[in-house]
Amino acid sequence: MQMPPDSEPTTQATTAVATPAESKEGSRAPSVRAGREGGVDLEKGRTGRGTSGTIYSSGDLLPGEYAVPVLGQGVKSALTKPVARATKWRVWYNPYRQLFTFCLTLNLVGILLASTDHFPYGKRHGPAITLGNIVACCAVRNEAFLRVVFYVLVKIFQKWTPLGVRIWLTAFLQHLGGIHSGCAVSAFAWLIYTTVMIFQHHKQTGASESSMAWAVITCVILGATWIAAMPWIRERHHNWFERNHRYAGWSTLGSVWIFVCIADTLNRPVNPNKSMGWNLVHSQEFWFTVGVTILIFFPWFTVRKVPVEITTPSPRVAIVKFQRGIQQGLLGRISRTATLEYHGFGIISEGIGSGCHYMIVGVQGDWTRGIVNEPPAQLYTREMKFAGLPYLAHLYRRGICICTGSGIGAVLSTCVQLDNWYLIWIGANMEETFGPVLFDMIARKIPRDRYIVFDTKKEGRRPDTVKMLKDIYDSFKAEVVIITSNPKGNKELMQACKENNMHSFGPLWDS
Repeated sequence: MQMPPDSEPTTQATTAVATPAESKEGSRAPSVRAGREGGVDLEKGRTGRGTSGTIYSSGDLLPGEYAVPVLGQGVKSALTKPVARATKWRVWYNPYRQLFTFCLTLNLVGILLASTDHFPYGKRHGPAITLGNIVACCAVRNEAFLRVVFYVLVKIFQKWTPLGVRIWLTAFLQHLGGIHSGCAVSAFAWLIYTTVMIFQHHKQTGASESSMAWAVITCVILGATWIAAMPWIRERHHNWFERNHRYAGWSTLGSVWIFVCIADTLNRPVNPNKSMGWNLVHSQEFWFTVGVTILIFFPWFTVRKVPVEITTPSPRVAIVKFQRGIQQGLLGRISRTATLEYHGFGIISEGIGSGCHYMIVGVQGDWTRGIVNEPPAQLYTREMKFAGLPYLAHLYRRGICICTGSGIGAVLSTCVQLDNWYLIWIGANMEETFGPVLFDMIARKIPRDRYIVFDTKKEGRRPDTVKMLKDIYDSFKAEVVIITSNPKGNKELMQACKENNMHSFGPLWDS
């Protein structure tokens, strides 16, 4: 992205203690200076809070005080040249879309082979394959299943394996949503195929009218659930999506149970000499349906109504405090009611023994606005927390978390609890917006040579995030960057990291 022609790049950096220096190459980014200025011992790498109120870090990372590079007045993007098409493609066609493509293509090929009599199993057991896809779809969204998978894989592969293996594993685990979406669409496709086969061969198979009717009903309900999850609907009508996805999903499960129980004529009996009940229990469809039921309802047994303390340091943010400490890398879901929409947020905690944890609720819609304007004394939450991208920080020897605004909620625990992670937090009016709790935690728990907090409002300009990331990535010997920003910021930084050979991951809308 080109800078506006009327915005000249600056060669000065705003820093709390160091005097900026001009780059010899005429770069807009300042050079790194070493020395002793402003009453701060730069040889030891200690800094303080400057008159601007912005916090900077230094220390052993760089030879002296690091002068945060900044953009020119009014410049919003740190990308100074067009991004290569190959880079844009790599960022867009991420592992999420790759997994979606793989799952959907594999199933469509199966349907094609079954319809041309080259896949006899698929022709006879369409309902079983439909349910198998639904099992996979639900498993990769199940808190308990994901906790086990993340824990086992991290324990096995952390730190010692080649970096390329850990990067691939992180990409796969972060983008499991591609399997969720791909298998959901595939299940709908197989169900349509099965329904068509029932109607085409009902005379030969003796399929009952009730089984035919329930096949159609299941198609309609599952189709409605799938349509409600389309990205453009989720984005514009999120609350409606939440309720539809939940209740239509439960209705689909009930319809599937009825369909499986009465559709004994769809396939040859397992044992014609046994009762229908015996054959049902020994069928694949029955046990797939049992698996789906367990995956869907198990997390609901962990729902609890818990007391909370909510502070609203600004009209845009609520800080929700819960009892008990939480390990880093986990996220939680909260709701005002037991069964309506649940919203996921990153968890901030100093550790399991800290006695409390926090969630940052930023105003983005009616539900979050209600938390800020009318803070409740109690909220519903699931005690079974789910592992997110920051949980995979254990895989790496060193890394950087860069976030903007309320994105700090997802990564602060990582930098607090792990001493090999560097924090960069960028925002506007940060202390006024978020209050003292987070700043106090940062000051107490993270050494000053492991964080940068940059307030764009106080400085009157934005930092050159690309230059800053490159400097710290090289000096800190980081292996990976975790980005938590808005969609535009995520995309820009992901592209910049690709262009500069830095491994990076950012949260997706449906990752």
